[in-house]
Amino acid sequence: MIEFNAGRPAAQSPHGMVTSPHALASRAGADLLRRGGSAVDAAIAASATLSVVYPHMTGIGGDAFWLIHDAATGAVRYIDGGGRATSRASLDAFARRGLAEVPYRGPLVGTLTVPGSVASWTMAHAAYGRLPLARCLDTAIGYARDGFPMSARLAHWCEAVREELAKSPEAAAIFLGGGKMLANPDLARTLQAIASDGWYGFYAGDVARELVRWSQANDGFFTADDLGAQVARWGEPLKGSYRDVTIFETPAPTQGFAVLQMMHLLEPFELHRKPFLGADAVHLMVQAKQLAYHDRDRHLADPRFADVPMDRLVSRAHADARRPLMDPARAIPWDRLPSEGTLAGDTVYIAAVDRDGNAASLIHSLYGGFGAAVVAGRTGVVLQNRAAYFTLDPGHPNRVEPGKTPLHTLIASLGFRNGKLWSVLGCMGADGQPQIHLQTYLAMIDHGLDIQQAVEMPRFLSGRFAIGQPRDMLHLEARFPRATLDELERRGHTLDRWGDWNELAGHAHGITIDPVTGMRSGGADPRSDGEAVGC
Repeated sequence: MIEFNAGRPAAQSPHGMVTSPHALASRAGADLLRRGGSAVDAAIAASATLSVVYPHMTGIGGDAFWLIHDAATGAVRYIDGGGRATSRASLDAFARRGLAEVPYRGPLVGTLTVPGSVASWTMAHAAYGRLPLARCLDTAIGYARDGFPMSARLAHWCEAVREELAKSPEAAAIFLGGGKMLANPDLARTLQAIASDGWYGFYAGDVARELVRWSQANDGFFTADDLGAQVARWGEPLKGSYRDVTIFETPAPTQGFAVLQMMHLLEPFELHRKPFLGADAVHLMVQAKQLAYHDRDRHLADPRFADVPMDRLVSRAHADARRPLMDPARAIPWDRLPSEGTLAGDTVYIAAVDRDGNAASLIHSLYGGFGAAVVAGRTGVVLQNRAAYFTLDPGHPNRVEPGKTPLHTLIASLGFRNGKLWSVLGCMGADGQPQIHLQTYLAMIDHGLDIQQAVEMPRFLSGRFAIGQPRDMLHLEARFPRATLDELERRGHTLDRWGDWNELAGHAHGITIDPVTGMRSGGADPRSDGEAVGC
């Protein structure tokens, strides 16, 4: 794994700020803010750049979800950029292929859902963009066409996924060359088509035809009609509170409700009166996670296809009814509150705030490292494997169906104090995302850490990364106090004691806004290649 050094101060700016998991992407976004662009312009620029320079974590073959704060009206708006399952996606389609589950890699999972991120970009830009879309994509196009320096982290992940990438000739040609520079001219042409024609540049025309041609040649699911049917959707975000902070999270099909439910479960325990990084706080947060994830796995699915009781799940009455199941003295065995899923997954998060106080909170992902580990022909597009979250259980609300979006681990958040925007926060980490939101918010709210300190603090994740690990394994970075680790073990937790820093603990990034001065403070996770850039 990559070695880390940390301890940087929070970046500060009185005007605008962008943070993301790669410095080149943050700088691309900040450059647009300097040129008069909006927070949405900056987020698209960073997202597009990450699709080129961080291809193991994200790409235009993936999905995206947004929370957007409109400073003029005070509104918080949500965009669902989840990809829909194709018209031929069905339980029978897998039965005919003799498959008992959706594959994790390959053309089948890569074409089971249509990529949704580009549709989300164009929807956000139509509503809140100030600069032309082509200007937002210009930096990304340049890096894809001319190349960029290969970071040690990207080289590590290319090697880690080498066996799978080698099965895709197009992916192998791009990512397994072994050079110090990486270019993807086909992706540059695809991005240029989007810059010229917006939504139509990806979901129609030459790019769409190549996506369909490649899919058909590889026994995939894409059809021209499927691509043409993909649109993003406006919706209502979830809203909850913890102490004096109002927090917005993305709704179903994402797991954002889990953050609010955990906060509602924990607030009566007054964690601000317990030692920071102490065993009591970690123990209770783990149990809140177990309760919330148990609810998630029973109910979460695409709300257009299933009755997801979201209002009940985020209510304080529900938290009050569930809280007696928590045991302050002993760990709760997994089989008493079972949950599925995995902590393995790769994603990027982008936060942007412009000089007018507008904010974009954007989460964008391929799911697993390099997604499905395939590049779709001459498009240069790495396809996601998000559809692996579908189940083939005909009785489950998250079963495969045409037009349906699978359960999503992607979440994004915004926080407000006294009605004013206070935080723009998110992270990567699959099943770990709600746990990272929780730990980061509580560090700032309960213990007064600034955003950089909060994303650097020692982190834990409850769950498993791979089959064979206990489902209730508790992974902790070694910077937790020794007394905390020993006490958690005494209470019955099964510990995986990581080193001081571990990228598997996720990348968290965020911006906070001082309510008096308006100063923006940006934090970037040292577990990534990220940077917070002010302007």
